[in-house]
Amino acid sequence: MTQNASDDRITNLEIKLSFTEDLIEKLNETVYKQQQQIEFLYRELKAIKEQASSGSGAGSLKDEIPPHY
Repeated sequence: MTQNASDDRITNLEIKLSFTEDLIEKLNETVYKQQQQIEFLYRELKAIKEQASSGSGAGSLKDEIPPHY
């Protein structure tokens, strides 16, 4: 194998490594953002469950029944 062929292979590997590192960084950012969204949705769901359990008295039933004319 000649020196030029080896240099070309090394250059190609360095290019591929650079693209791979960029892809990994983008994927890490995506995973981080998704984790933030999951945590937000978990808090929202917890708040909705708390509202549903605390609002199960007569007041919420009255709100659900339409008035008779």
